[in-house]
Amino acid sequence: MAAASSATSVHDFTVKDASGKDVDLSVYKGKVLLIVNVASQCGLTNSNYTELSQLYEKYKDQGFEILAFPCNQFGGQEPGSNEEIVQFACTRFKAEYPIFDKVDVNGNNAAPLYKYLKSNKGGLFGDSIKWNFSKFLVDKEGRVVDRYAPTTSPMSIEVTHSFAAHILFAQLELLGSHYNIFIYISTEGYQEAAWEFLNH
Repeated sequence: MAAASSATSVHDFTVKDASGKDVDLSVYKGKVLLIVNVASQCGLTNSNYTELSQLYEKYKDQGFEILAFPCNQFGGQEPGSNEEIVQFACTRFKAEYPIFDKVDVNGNNAAPLYKYLKSNKGGLFGDSIKWNFSKFLVDKEGRVVDRYAPTTSPMSIEVTHSFAAHILFAQLELLGSHYNIFIYISTEGYQEAAWEFLNH
C-alpha cells in the first residue's frame, strides 16, 4: 500500500473491499472516479444515495465509476458492519457501484487514500473532510481534479465542466479510435473540451 506522501496518483493505492479483500486501485486506470465517504443514518443519506445510483446508471458504460467508503466519524452515523452497510445501500438504493471497507477519513488513523485526496484538493475551510458525502473527482490518470462539499448533490456534478470534460476523455479512450483532444480555458474561465476525428 502506497503512503500518501509517496503516491503520485490514486492508482498507487490498495484498499480493502467490504469483505476484507485487497483491491488495487490501478484496476480503475482509464476511468473517471467519484470517491465518496458514505453513511447510512445521515440527513444527506437518502438524497445522496439516490442520486449516486442515478449518476452511476447514466455513466457506468462511459468510463465512470463510483467508489464508496463508509465512515463512522461524523455523528456516529455509520455504525453497522460492512455487510449491513452493503445490504442497506444495495437493497434500499440499488447501489451497483463498489462499496469498500469502513475507513477513517480524518485524524491519525485516516486511510492513506484519504490523506492523499485531501492533500491534493483542500476544502474551503481546510483539508479535513467536514461531513458525510464529501466527494472527490479523479480523472482517468488517477489525478484528483475536483472536490465537492457534502451538500453538493451528485446529479449537480454532472453539469460541471470538469465532470463533462473528463467523462468525454474517458469515452474517447473507450472508443479506441484516433482522436486529437483539445482542452482550452475560455476568457470566462470555463473549461470546455473538443475533439477531432483523425481518419487514418
